[in-house]
Amino acid sequence: MTESASSAPAALRRAQDAALVLEDGTIYRGSAYGATGQALGEAVFATGMTGYQETLTDPSYAGQIVVQTSPHIGITGVTSEDDESARMWPSGYVVRTASRITSNWRAEEPLGAQLERDGVVGIAGVDTRAITRRIRDVGAMRAGVFSGEALTDDAAMLAVVRESPQMAGRSLAATVSTTEPYALPAEGESIGTLAVLDLGIKGSTLKYLQQQGFDLVVLPQDSTLEQVLAHEPVAAFYSNGPGDPAASGSQVELLQGLLRAELPFFGICFGNQLLGRALGFGTYKLPFGHRGINQPVLDVATGRVEITSQNHGFAVDAAIGEQLESPAGFGRVEVSHYSLNDRVVEGLRALDIPAFSVQYHPESAAGPNDAHHMFGQFRDLVIAKKGAQA
Repeated sequence: MTESASSAPAALRRAQDAALVLEDGTIYRGSAYGATGQALGEAVFATGMTGYQETLTDPSYAGQIVVQTSPHIGITGVTSEDDESARMWPSGYVVRTASRITSNWRAEEPLGAQLERDGVVGIAGVDTRAITRRIRDVGAMRAGVFSGEALTDDAAMLAVVRESPQMAGRSLAATVSTTEPYALPAEGESIGTLAVLDLGIKGSTLKYLQQQGFDLVVLPQDSTLEQVLAHEPVAAFYSNGPGDPAASGSQVELLQGLLRAELPFFGICFGNQLLGRALGFGTYKLPFGHRGINQPVLDVATGRVEITSQNHGFAVDAAIGEQLESPAGFGRVEVSHYSLNDRVVEGLRALDIPAFSVQYHPESAAGPNDAHHMFGQFRDLVIAKKGAQA
């Protein structure tokens, strides 16, 4: 199915033409934005009205084609101060209207310039709300953005999309993780070394952990238990990141070893899914995921509703509203938070070991500050553990 008139013969196409091709055969035509060429990935939609730069530099979006539901993108340009990592990560980028001007005193360059430099193939001038409805109806699916010489006939482009890998079963941590350990000092008085497993971590997360008094040692995703414990950490942290948690067996095995060593643990986003698997619960793929900075979550313990920043396409399979027994032998567990939109598990708390996690991004970049207190809760957990051992 095609959402616009048939394309012109290849010889007549202009260099700025582009197409978004969905796995189900739907095609949307627009103009090239950012880099030109071919981008393949899972098409997902992000509902934030602001924060496009933080979205684009979030490593959790690796392997995805991001559709912005907000209709006007790029007016504030980009500034390196707001980057969450060293580059933009989505395979492709889809916007309704790309701003023709940049109006922001902090801007260093237009958004399109950084998209082009980082190789993000984009398309503008398409109905992103219609694309979002399509994804909501059919579910997240493989897609491709094609422009320049990659813009060929419809059947050929669709074949390329359908031959691309599914997100389910993909391990992407090695794509986004650091390859060498590095250290970051605590701000203020140190409470000890925190072992941070980098699965696609954002810069703001590191900053807030430092502010809680942790000396950070940031470790590659393939670190072993022996390598982690060699740093004599007082606690461990798993970051956000892309991919299917069911394809991350080595990180789950590592986490089980850290839990048996009785290290306090905090995980966010992908780290929440991996804690769920380490405790013995399953994970599953959501129909179209949660992505945006306006996701409502209920804190079961307090009854407080938090508006959160999220980016995930998988979730933990655990019962809400009852005390659970860890199938992996780690004692009692409860679902600490859940989504008010669809009752998806948004947090786990172990009751017999010092471990908890949330499915969202408490570093609030970009997004509301409702969940920022989670970093303080982690600090309190570590200090309490140290006090009990004294």
